[in-house]
Amino acid sequence: MGSALETLCGQAFGAKQHHMLGIYLQRSWVILTAMSVILLPIYLFATPILRFFHQDDEIAVLAGRFSLYMIPQLFAYALNFPIQKFLQAQSKVMAMAAVSAAVLLFHVALTWLLLVPLRMGLVGLAVALNVSWWLVVLGQLAYIVMGYCPGAWNGFDWLAFTDLLSFARLSLGSAIMICLEFWFYMFLIVIVGNLPNAQVAVAAVSICTNLFGWQIMVFFGFNAAISVRVSNELGAGRPRAARLAIAVVLVSSVAIGVAFFAAVLLLRDVYGAPFTGSPEVVRAVASLGVVFAFSLLLNSVQPVLSGVAVGAGWQWLVAYINLGCYYCVGIPVGYAIAFPLRRGVQGMWGGMLTGVGLQTAILVAITARTNWNKEASEAHARIQHWGGTAKLAVDDPI
Repeated sequence: MGSALETLCGQAFGAKQHHMLGIYLQRSWVILTAMSVILLPIYLFATPILRFFHQDDEIAVLAGRFSLYMIPQLFAYALNFPIQKFLQAQSKVMAMAAVSAAVLLFHVALTWLLLVPLRMGLVGLAVALNVSWWLVVLGQLAYIVMGYCPGAWNGFDWLAFTDLLSFARLSLGSAIMICLEFWFYMFLIVIVGNLPNAQVAVAAVSICTNLFGWQIMVFFGFNAAISVRVSNELGAGRPRAARLAIAVVLVSSVAIGVAFFAAVLLLRDVYGAPFTGSPEVVRAVASLGVVFAFSLLLNSVQPVLSGVAVGAGWQWLVAYINLGCYYCVGIPVGYAIAFPLRRGVQGMWGGMLTGVGLQTAILVAITARTNWNKEASEAHARIQHWGGTAKLAVDDPI
């Protein structure tokens, strides 16, 4: 839900309405803290919830206990993610990296202390995570209030409690868009668990999804960069610059995606070996090589287009596209190929790949056909609606 700030703070910063960034940040804090309270019962009653879904009783008890200790982290998230988007919109990335690096070193030391000498187990792990996340929040807050974001932070303001419903709607759209993307691959693992020889199939898919997760970190960088650039340029009334930025980032990301694609195809017989000692699992991973390589190639484009969507404020549109492509096309096609057609895990992944391909094709078409002059006008209208004073001045119309 904090991703709504990528749109709002980015466009306000581009329009030089810096005073609105702090107000948007506080509105997001209000909404995300309220959402944390709504989610609290899941943490409080994790054990009975897991038992209801027929999970192992010992695991349910341990997970429930761990969830109780993790409640402070839930509220740290509610503050941290809006702060990240607030700083990101101003290109204060190095400050975020410095705080994260310092806390990471502390986290490693604290985790070792609590788990090894003090032998606190799960409780120690939860304490370490809570302390570390709150240190990230406090470190970033200190950076903001010490004056390193001039004009963007002017203290707490009652305007933060206005237009909460409109703000919550955009925040909810951001959350649904992102959740539908992440849950899609979780469904893959769940469905694969029902295949014959499920243990090998799940192990192979888990290895591929872990590698997929490593690769996506690279393209999340492109996602964040293009989101900030598009929102800044639209807010500044420079649609031509926004369009050029999209083209440059797409070319760069596709070039890297082609390198990943080629590497997986060349190493498909061996890239699973470092993750398992089972020859059967290595062979299963190798059998996924082609569809996995195409997944990595598509994944070089899709995060960039999602970043464009966030920068332009299309979260709800992309949420509907994700719902249709992933859950109405990808999963049913994958299931049909995997089970009735008996193509197993390759069929499941390949079928779901059709959903990703369709979603990418739709986003490419939308991006290519977008009237960026109109998007710049809508960005200024959004800023004025939520309290800004920007005047529309499209400097480089397309």
